[in-house]
Amino acid sequence: MQNYDIQFFETSEGKCPVRDFMDSLDMKMLAKLYRTLEMVEEFGSALREPYSKHLDDGIFELRAKVGSDITRVLYFFFIGHKVILTNGFIKKTQKTPQGEINKAKEYRKEYLIREEQSQ
Repeated sequence: MQNYDIQFFETSEGKCPVRDFMDSLDMKMLAKLYRTLEMVEEFGSALREPYSKHLDDGIFELRAKVGSDITRVLYFFFIGHKVILTNGFIKKTQKTPQGEINKAKEYRKEYLIREEQSQ
């Protein structure tokens, strides 16, 4: 079975929203998130709850929890076993904020346009 290749989305200005988010996390949460990323690397689209959940239109969330703190990292799959991490946030409400999902979709759109142009 082929492992998935995890990549961090970068904006055209060179910003990396998910890396900035992960840099803001404490060590325990970061360790939990990295463990979940390893599972995505291994299982890809077969990974399900409680670790991963499909949200909307091909956008998924990685789920990590330490005590009462909950984080989410949004991502999508791309051709060739690629997982593109787009953005992350601390979860404070029951439902994933639509704004975060929309941000992930915008980042995916930007990614796909750049991929198409590089062909």
